[in-house]
Amino acid sequence: MNILTEKFTTPYHAAPFNSIKNEDFLPAFKELIKKSEDEINDIVSNPEAPTFENVIEALAFSGEQLDVVSNIFFNLNSAETSDEIQKIAQEVSPLLTEYSSKISQNEALFSKIKKVYDNKETYQLNEEQQMLLNETYKGFVRSGALLNESDKEKLQKISMDLSVKSLQFGQNVLASTNAYFKHITHKEDLAGIPEAILDQYAEEAKEKELEGWVVTLQYPSYIPFMTYAENRELRKELALASGKKSFDGGEFDNQELIKELLTLKQQKAELLGYQNYADYVLEERMAKSPAKVLDFLNELLTKAKPYAEKEIEELKSLAKADGIEDLQGYDHSFYAEKLRKQKYDFNDEELKPYFPLDQVQEAVFGLAGKLFGLRFKERNDIPKYHEDVKVYEVTEQPEDHFKALLYVDYFPRKGKRAGAWMTSYKNQYKKDGENSRPHISIVCNFSKPTKDTPSLLTFQEVTTLFHEFGHALHGMMAETEYPGLSGTSVKWDFVELPSQFLENFCYEPEFLKTFAKHYKTGEVLPDEKIEKIEQSKNFMEGYQTMRQLGFGLLDMNYHTKVAELENESVKEFEDKYTKATTLYPINPETAMSPSFSHIFQGGYSAGYYSYKWAEVLDADAFQYFKETGIFNPETASKYKILLSSGGTKDPMELYKSFRGSEPKVESLLKRAFG
Repeated sequence: MNILTEKFTTPYHAAPFNSIKNEDFLPAFKELIKKSEDEINDIVSNPEAPTFENVIEALAFSGEQLDVVSNIFFNLNSAETSDEIQKIAQEVSPLLTEYSSKISQNEALFSKIKKVYDNKETYQLNEEQQMLLNETYKGFVRSGALLNESDKEKLQKISMDLSVKSLQFGQNVLASTNAYFKHITHKEDLAGIPEAILDQYAEEAKEKELEGWVVTLQYPSYIPFMTYAENRELRKELALASGKKSFDGGEFDNQELIKELLTLKQQKAELLGYQNYADYVLEERMAKSPAKVLDFLNELLTKAKPYAEKEIEELKSLAKADGIEDLQGYDHSFYAEKLRKQKYDFNDEELKPYFPLDQVQEAVFGLAGKLFGLRFKERNDIPKYHEDVKVYEVTEQPEDHFKALLYVDYFPRKGKRAGAWMTSYKNQYKKDGENSRPHISIVCNFSKPTKDTPSLLTFQEVTTLFHEFGHALHGMMAETEYPGLSGTSVKWDFVELPSQFLENFCYEPEFLKTFAKHYKTGEVLPDEKIEKIEQSKNFMEGYQTMRQLGFGLLDMNYHTKVAELENESVKEFEDKYTKATTLYPINPETAMSPSFSHIFQGGYSAGYYSYKWAEVLDADAFQYFKETGIFNPETASKYKILLSSGGTKDPMELYKSFRGSEPKVESLLKRAFG
């Protein structure tokens, strides 16, 4: 018996992590793919006339267990991977791609879908059913259902190649990140670095059975070093190592892989009748076209650049006092921190004692309670994939009914990729009279507690936790009929609204005072520091905006101008399209594209602009909360409808029904630059 192919007997049918063996995965995938294919064959061979129920709805609920096992496996591949899991991923990915292609290119199935679609006026469909029908039909057309046999085969091969190569891209970045560490034996080389961070570096050295201290390229190790280390040569060395991730010509180099991925995407777009991959992607986004995205990014670039240049001039003045005439990118974090301390008289390390992880988590749970009536109770009887993970049962008041399971996984380890993300093990849906609730997970990389100190967060990490929890709320609050329209299954440039929106609460004194308390003394963060946090909210906002715009412009150009890479290196292309947003001298030895996982491994291809797009949405949405009161129950109730609706409605219509009008870019400019 394979536990992955049976109905889970755990509470709430949670993933039985403690009983799963790696060798269960491949046979389970094979069996569940076969089972899902049989479900599709049942739809196709049904002798009755095609209807919404026996075609569209049946398809929406097919492959249920396969989806669950896929979520378990690929989430483990991100959060608790191993050589064995990565090897299985290389075998499984082509199988899943082939399975998806078989469905999307099943002519008999598409014929039935088309009949239902062509006769949709004869059915009495509600809004969500209409959306499911339209999305299903469009999904098949965009997957090549209208192509001839030869082109379908070409598309299938392209999809399989993309699946394998994007996976390889991510594995190369992880391996390249893990391959480097800096062993430091002289404490004077660590001047400026706070004691808590030094303890962390000492722990990292101990783990490697070394004396002294070890700094790695993992963010919780790398970022504090770049922010506080007075040793400029070591900052340069670390920055160079980080900038060479998968860009050093070694076995984990991603440069050729980037060209291969982009060429495959272009071929896919052309095969489906689009000019380029960005056209193909943006048809399904709020933004609709590359031209509109570029206009949006360039408008922000024009308005933000003067602020950014002014910020860099301030840093240059500071550096000159230290005898540095040629401020470089690897100096930025160090002098930005100095300037922030000078201007606002605090640094991250001073604030960290006020933000122990447990208190911050309690605060975000409390906020969800105040706005949406949610309660969180830790469950120790639900299996976990690592001892660091905690699982919470989420209920909704006043009826106290079960809403979701929430997994939280906060600390870095070798088998976990960098960064922070929200994901789901199981979507919400309604079937056979049952409202099947979601299982959601938040994964971060915060500093681990030591034997003397709890995990203490920088203020930026506090906002990161709120950000990911905003995504989690989108998943947990879902109230839709169909799993494919549930939770975060929305247009990509709408998906960041709930996450970025929640970050705004971190800057509200009224809320901040409820949880920013010193872990030793219980003292509330003093008013003057809270005021400084508020004032510093937009510190280096120009620089950060330029950085995000650089990523967005590079992404959009990669996916509209791939032909240029025939005669240019990845580095030349990157430098050309980020030049307008670059504020420091370009280093010929480094490039960020080879580790740009968001667009080459994740789902942000031709979509990175959506972070800024969503900032307009979140600034406008929070402006509404501020106008009515940040805990106003009526406003929260309207926002709850937006969260719970998932992808059942056009996002702009959904937003307008919450806000009463379309979002205004002025809300973002006002928040960012006053």
